[in-house]
Amino acid sequence: MFRWERSIPLRGSAAALCNNLSVLQLPARNLTHFGVVHGPSAQLLSAAPEGVPLAQRQLHAKEGAGVSPPLITQVHWCVLPFRVLLVLTSHRGIQMYESDGSTMVYWHALDSGDATPVQAVFARGIAASGHFICVGTWSGRVLVFDIPAKGPNIVLSEELAGHQTPITDIATESAQGQDCVADMVTADDSGLLCVWRSGPEFTLLTRIPGFGVPCPSVQLWQGIIAAGYGNGQVHLYEATTGNLHVQINAHARAISALDLAPEAAPSLGHLDWLLSAAEDSFVHIWKLSRSPESSYIEVEHCHGECVSDTQVCGARFCDSSGSSFAVTGYDLAEIRRFCSV
Repeated sequence: MFRWERSIPLRGSAAALCNNLSVLQLPARNLTHFGVVHGPSAQLLSAAPEGVPLAQRQLHAKEGAGVSPPLITQVHWCVLPFRVLLVLTSHRGIQMYESDGSTMVYWHALDSGDATPVQAVFARGIAASGHFICVGTWSGRVLVFDIPAKGPNIVLSEELAGHQTPITDIATESAQGQDCVADMVTADDSGLLCVWRSGPEFTLLTRIPGFGVPCPSVQLWQGIIAAGYGNGQVHLYEATTGNLHVQINAHARAISALDLAPEAAPSLGHLDWLLSAAEDSFVHIWKLSRSPESSYIEVEHCHGECVSDTQVCGARFCDSSGSSFAVTGYDLAEIRRFCSV
């Protein structure tokens, strides 16, 4: 169903971090932006549909009172209703840029006052929810920033307390005006999931306990949480109740990334794709559907791709229709693109 197309060269390999690939499609300009973390820098690349790289930019973490430059933990584009911001997290703080990375509009320094001498201080896990951007931290708190329609007047509006261990990932989906809808999920190193309702004040709706392994990546799909775990399993939960629908033994090693294609093209013969990638070098594509008779979630394996001898650390669909996806790997100095056939 998919085949390897042209690769996009990187200046260095992707760091061995989960969710180490961000993709922003710009249909009006017929371009796709890619963001990858490599040590103390983040590489931003623009590519045409056929994969030809057109521009590159490097961003660096804002330095503090340290001897060595701080390491970046994640780079992610946040699509808000009125603007797109590029968010970069590191061991020092949180940086927000205009979407092309040209101008930094906000800097938030992390407070290490509560850290013990053996704890690493960092931010990780980034997602947009309405006009808010949510960022996870080493302490388990989630910082909620209120983003104006334009300009740099960004405000830290709330800190969410639901986790006791470092945040790994955050996922959101539009509530579409419905009341009491679970539209954000946060995951942590213990495997705990917290389900939230966003708004002027975020409300914790339920907790889904972990089972002894981290949860590096999460996604939300039509009120269903897809959670990828350190044992290679993917679990599908009902967001409002926390009930487990499906358990997939998807990979032989830890999950490193999940992604969704919620607007899959009818020509591809499915409704929704779920992508899972792991340290076992495999990327799998799954078809998700809800049974009209029972409302149960049904899962079908549709495609598997092996990136030989590579510890996959990032994978994303390149568009919401799921017609192509991109993969990064540790010690792999390129982004590999796979297109549907």
